[in-house]
Amino acid sequence: MSAQGFTAPPCGRFAPSPSGRMHLGNLWSCLLAWLSARSAGGRMVLRLEDLDPDRCRSEFCEQVMRDLDWLGLDWDNEPVWQSRRSHIYEEYFHALEQQGLVYPCYCTRNQLLAASAPHRSDGIAVYDGRCRALTMEQRRERAAQRKPAWRIAVDEVEVGFHDLCRGHYAHRLDTCCGDFILRRSDGVYAYQLAVVVDDALMGVTQVVRGSDLLDSTPRQIWLGRQLGFSTPEYAHVPLLMAEDGRRLAKRDRDLELGQLQQQYTAAELVGILAHLAGLIPEPAPISPADLIPLFAWSKVPKGDLIAPKLI
Repeated sequence: MSAQGFTAPPCGRFAPSPSGRMHLGNLWSCLLAWLSARSAGGRMVLRLEDLDPDRCRSEFCEQVMRDLDWLGLDWDNEPVWQSRRSHIYEEYFHALEQQGLVYPCYCTRNQLLAASAPHRSDGIAVYDGRCRALTMEQRRERAAQRKPAWRIAVDEVEVGFHDLCRGHYAHRLDTCCGDFILRRSDGVYAYQLAVVVDDALMGVTQVVRGSDLLDSTPRQIWLGRQLGFSTPEYAHVPLLMAEDGRRLAKRDRDLELGQLQQQYTAAELVGILAHLAGLIPEPAPISPADLIPLFAWSKVPKGDLIAPKLI
């Protein structure tokens, strides 16, 4: 069934990565995701995307839940931790392996950076598929030197979808991302596989997230099709940018919620975000619940926004 085939109220999701305290941009995406689902009588589920042991910390998982609760954003499930679901991702990885779609990649980081494959306009290298056609003997030789990552061989196909916020978007997988990683060389399953499997198994039918993930969506749609999953509908919301044009980042502690809580109530922060979203004419304290009848995607700006100076 296509995204357009969903007739029941949507099931949206919060899917934060607990790699630091949430900032204003994270709150912005969470609020819009919650409003989109609740305004249509839908559900919200919470998933903590803590797969990467080098970046994610357990204390931030608990903090995320406290912060969402403080803002008045609720969810309808027992929270799901990706770090506890590797056995599930393994099952779907093997399903793709049995289809002959998965192969080992022995490339080093330096080899990938030096690859002669075409680069996208944003400077990101597209994997050139050099390990796809290795013979079994070549694989054995390389396996003696290093553990492989595992990639999926993509089709030469354009994948498009209708974005609730931005309209039609499409790109060719082979020229815009190439064969992408499903499992890292350290055994950690990649974001692209985990998110597709989890959205399907959790019954998510609407994905609202930042526009920085727009390029990931065609490959996720395609991957879901290989696994027999229905395609959710998507909305990629504008990013909130710092005054110098940088994207807000946890590592820079930009407009971090812990700092904002010292100067603003939850209703004041929600009102600031609601004004940025075009839902109210001026920033004014308001609860998420009071915004439900005011929400419409047609009101939300399409382009990235400069975050207000709050601290």
